[in-house]
Amino acid sequence: MSSNASGRQMDTNAPYQPESAGSIASSYRTLTTWLWSQLKRTGRAATYSSVLLACIAMIEVAIAMTLLSLPLSPAPLVVGLVTFAVYTNDRVADAEADAVSNPHQAAFARRHRDSLYVLAAAAYGLAISIALFGGPIALALTLIPGVFWIVYGSHWVKSLNSRIERLKNILVLNSAVVALAWATCLTFLPVAFADAALTPAVGVVFGYFFLRSFVDVEIPNVRDIDADRAVGVMTIPSVVGVRGTRVALYGVDLVTAILVGYVAVTGLIAWPLAVALCVGLCYSLGIISQLGRITDTTFLGQAPNGEYVLVGLSLVVIVLVG
Repeated sequence: MSSNASGRQMDTNAPYQPESAGSIASSYRTLTTWLWSQLKRTGRAATYSSVLLACIAMIEVAIAMTLLSLPLSPAPLVVGLVTFAVYTNDRVADAEADAVSNPHQAAFARRHRDSLYVLAAAAYGLAISIALFGGPIALALTLIPGVFWIVYGSHWVKSLNSRIERLKNILVLNSAVVALAWATCLTFLPVAFADAALTPAVGVVFGYFFLRSFVDVEIPNVRDIDADRAVGVMTIPSVVGVRGTRVALYGVDLVTAILVGYVAVTGLIAWPLAVALCVGLCYSLGIISQLGRITDTTFLGQAPNGEYVLVGLSLVVIVLVG
């Protein structure tokens, strides 16, 4: 009895031993696992809801402003809000068609349909409110993507040609319309906010974004070949196949390279800035070369966005060094 009591007394008086170290490590692992899972959920939500695209659009506007030496303005925020609104509405509207090519995104759009519609409407409304401070031209440019989306996805074309459901179904024109809408907004909205003059450099930047936006549309279409063929949407990949798409997009990148080389030689844009654009082009060529070899549908959908991140980072380095 006394021996047990003594043992207990010894245990009580013994110096502190970090016996809970294992439980602390376990708690740390649990916490990091939870944080990582939340980060992945947030990333998926940002991707599926177009928040990521909105951020990329803001980077694109910042690139345009840097190339044209424009002052700071709300233009990036306005374009980001419009991008979120347009693409969120598009993904909710096309959720059924996207179920084959991008099932996770389609499921997210169906599950949060009502909330996404409300957020998209609020985002576009806020964009229009901010654009009012830029004047009537800025307001008109803010409305262009929404108008083009309605024209692009509605069935008004069928009244002109019963064999064509939507403008979205017409080969090349569908991607060109999307590219035109975004190139116009990305280039001219910051010009309107700055009340700057239209110069040849503005036209060059518009041409650059038109060509890049065209490629951005067609790369994810490789992922959607089966779904597009099933619903009768004619894209370059669904018509000429993956190899033909690679050749076509190489051609677009070549035209872009010629344009960038021209502006660097003529001095319309400083050559260090042209070098930054070439960094993005090299990235684009690398992605195009992998079309048909990469099966990750999420990667194909997001891969074009990396070009603008690289160009943006290159411009930041150039500005800091210069």
